[in-house]
Amino acid sequence: MNIEPLKNIFKINLKIKANEKVLIFTDLIREDEILSEKEKLRRQKLKDIALKLREIGSSLCKEIIYSEYPAIGSHGIEPPEQLWKVAFGEKAIENLKRYGFFNKLLSKNISKMELLKIRQIIKENKTDAVNAVVAISNFSTSHTNFRDLLTKCCGTRYASMPLFDQTMLDGAMLANWKEVKTRSEKIKKILEGVEKIKIETSNETEITLYKGKRKVHVDSGILTRRGSFGNLPAGEVFLAPLENTAEGRLIIEWAPTRKLENPLILNIQKGKVISIEGKEPYKDELERKLNERDENRNIAELGIGTNDRATRPDNILESEKILGTIHIALGDNSSFGGKVRTPFHQDFIFFEPTVYGITDKNKRIKILEKGSLVI
Repeated sequence: MNIEPLKNIFKINLKIKANEKVLIFTDLIREDEILSEKEKLRRQKLKDIALKLREIGSSLCKEIIYSEYPAIGSHGIEPPEQLWKVAFGEKAIENLKRYGFFNKLLSKNISKMELLKIRQIIKENKTDAVNAVVAISNFSTSHTNFRDLLTKCCGTRYASMPLFDQTMLDGAMLANWKEVKTRSEKIKKILEGVEKIKIETSNETEITLYKGKRKVHVDSGILTRRGSFGNLPAGEVFLAPLENTAEGRLIIEWAPTRKLENPLILNIQKGKVISIEGKEPYKDELERKLNERDENRNIAELGIGTNDRATRPDNILESEKILGTIHIALGDNSSFGGKVRTPFHQDFIFFEPTVYGITDKNKRIKILEKGSLVI
């Protein structure tokens, strides 16, 4: 195991200080999960990496808290109560329970007024919260109330590493993070000046997304500012398109961890997936998730990859960072500027995209041409 990138998580990515408290957590394979031997081995190694991070961090900061729990089964589902308690402190969670908010947070069934009160409670107890998090759970906690409240109310710095694979320590995790940031900021500047985005790919994906005034975010791997949040490995520029506006079709050739036997066509109208065409086993799994809640059909995110060391197409954590790719996600976008809250967020990668930004005066600005940056 290459431990230099693991050391850099503390020294460069999060820049942990000697007086800080850091939470490291992972999730464990449940007995009811059916996995290939290859996938089982990858998942088992997550704990090894988490324990190595605990060992490295123990000499670099005031306190390391290590936690593990049974896998929750899907990206975007809130983690269990035990993790909330060690992250925020028991007092904050007991207060949330007393007002009847905690279970609503876990189900993502919370009103705006209730969320204001929740944030107040969290802020009143923020001194008990951890200063930084390394989330190396298989299932992502990025798009959760847990992560959102930690970063926005407690100022916690948060590195999210879902679907992590040990091989990334010899590839995408070796990126020059300063160069990734510079490249990403150039793309962000262009996207900030456009109203809509037109995408075409070599596999006949074609979609128009409306940005409006939505904020454009950079995930550069530099998570040193108070409240910073991003993936590791990092390398993307992303935004939440305006709900109910996207039109087109997505031809997906990759599931999150494998190439599909046959492509699937996702037909998009008024910002939602209205149907899926194609003969592929993954179709049933995806349709089942979309049928659970109408919000899961939402076109939640557009991202552009900016990591020149990322290469793997079979792991969405890395593939969505590959320089010159784009990814589009379904489901929740509430944690980065959107309005949809749902316990589901799934990204899909697209290769060789041609991407145009279109201004309010209908000026077209080419950002990518067949997967090559042209800015």
